[in-house]
Amino acid sequence: MPDAPRISPHDGKPRLRILMGADTFWPEINGAASFIARLSAGLAERGHDVHVAAPSYSNKKLGAQVEEHEGQKFTVHRIYSWRWYPHPWLRFSLPWRIRHNSASIIEQVKPDVIHFQSHVVIGRGMTIEGSKRGIRIIGTNHFMPENLLEYTLVIPPFLTKRAIEAAWKAANRTFGRAERVTTPTRKAAEYLEAQTSVKNVVAISCGIDAHNYTPDMQPKTDNLIVFLGRVVEEKQIDKLIKAFATLDSSLDARLEIVGGGDQEARLKLLAAQLGVTERVTFAGYVDEAYLRNALTRASVFAMPSIAELQSISTMEAMASGLPIVAADAMALPHLVHDGENGFLFEPGNVAQLADRLTTLLSMPHDEILKFKQESLKIVAAHDIQRTLDTFESLYRGEPVDADGMVQQGA
Repeated sequence: MPDAPRISPHDGKPRLRILMGADTFWPEINGAASFIARLSAGLAERGHDVHVAAPSYSNKKLGAQVEEHEGQKFTVHRIYSWRWYPHPWLRFSLPWRIRHNSASIIEQVKPDVIHFQSHVVIGRGMTIEGSKRGIRIIGTNHFMPENLLEYTLVIPPFLTKRAIEAAWKAANRTFGRAERVTTPTRKAAEYLEAQTSVKNVVAISCGIDAHNYTPDMQPKTDNLIVFLGRVVEEKQIDKLIKAFATLDSSLDARLEIVGGGDQEARLKLLAAQLGVTERVTFAGYVDEAYLRNALTRASVFAMPSIAELQSISTMEAMASGLPIVAADAMALPHLVHDGENGFLFEPGNVAQLADRLTTLLSMPHDEILKFKQESLKIVAAHDIQRTLDTFESLYRGEPVDADGMVQQGA
């Protein structure tokens, strides 16, 4: 018997004009950019008039233009930007022009709500100009200042602490203008509340459409470990390669690293030094079809990162029915339940990471099947439709509790 059609609590309500403020967006590849595209597409599919304000990827293409992301078309307002060369992909809108740019876009769109996804530049401009016009403002934090410091050439190490403090003060000012503030997980919410004066932060999963992924529940004929994400220092992929190099040769394991970034050349050199070049594949930047196929082919997914406020790539792996080995850091324990759908390891502990990988790769199929089924069960709670329902409620000023649950009767 087919499932009954899903009914949203917002069915029949007036559609909204929503303006997203995004310091990072396509063609940049990262968790925040993916979330903004997925959220905007989902809202557009529900009939809302969605607009995204984002840095240009070419200053020859500025202003409002219709773009297609995640299978949906909506308007993207591309703002004049510069490339930040210490960073492998980051472009930024000019801080001294952002209030003027924000005011112009707001006057053009006349939104019912502004939802900014970062406090750094565009979020600051949107919140200042939106507040002056009495527009409802919702903010989401995907940001950890520590993650960008490695790309900052002008800040010497002895000033790092002061730079982080300054970044959080700026975040405090911008998020302080929002009616409600959200983060992807409760851990991330607690982190934001500890660093700023913002309180009552709502935990709302970035969400995922599990139907886009294809689990393979049959016994695997090879032992393929997959990592998916940006190839940058904070992901600690070097620890994964070092652990992989110590695995018993009888496992006949292979490692595939899907994603690109500034650490790729260094990691290839490391693989060569450890004698595993022939068994490690660097796929680089890939399209969605390749990404999903890699997850279907994999035996185990590994996420050694220490800076995940949620980890969309881990959710994608879980939606592909994979057991997970992940660092016991930040929000990853929300997704990886040790001994149930995978194993956690002490961050940076190469020997423990290797041990966890060996355990999963050596399991009989009936045991590994339980881990795979548990991954599918856990990720079901992160359905994108629930995420859309919750943000719609926030946009309308309806009550939402701290765990992102829409209050009945709203």
